[in-house]
Amino acid sequence: MTSGTLFIISAPSGAGKTSLVKQLMIDMDNLQVSISSTTRKQRPGEIHAQDYYFVSMDEFKTMLSNQAFLEHAQVFDNFYGTARQTVESDLQAGKDVILEIDWQGAQQVKAALKDSISIFIFPPSIEVLQQRLQNRGQDSEEIISKRMKSAVTEMSHYSEFDYLLINDDFNQALFELKSIVTARRLRTEKQQSKLDKFIQTLLL
Repeated sequence: MTSGTLFIISAPSGAGKTSLVKQLMIDMDNLQVSISSTTRKQRPGEIHAQDYYFVSMDEFKTMLSNQAFLEHAQVFDNFYGTARQTVESDLQAGKDVILEIDWQGAQQVKAALKDSISIFIFPPSIEVLQQRLQNRGQDSEEIISKRMKSAVTEMSHYSEFDYLLINDDFNQALFELKSIVTARRLRTEKQQSKLDKFIQTLLL
């Protein structure tokens, strides 16, 4: 069995990354989204162990000291981290894994797992990005202002990623995201073990 591929997906808050990943999970099989641990408060509608593992600061620090994270980052006043063991187990089982993380986390994961594929998603414009954040109705204007400043920093790291998408038309962005996953799965080293018997019948 060949190991799975780790897909790192990053985008500024409000670019539509989560919506794209959710639809990707519906449309494609053998995909696993890694669930991050976070110290931030649970938002209305969020489910523990489904959206995030919501942990205390002390719990997070203990995991950090035990080197339990593949990557971790601070975003505003909150901390986020990806469990190393879970990701590596899924990859070894042949599953493709998606990490929704920021550029800081992406740098750490790319350094640790060099075969990972990184994808950055742009919003169609700064104006649209701000409007999306306001339409959420989750944050104050002060927090939105911070998110907008953070978005510029996030987007400035686009060149560190393997693929770039613009989420202007949702269906087009989804098609492009699927294409990246499909192309990776069709690479010779991925296909060879699955098609070995078939290939041998052609070479007799």
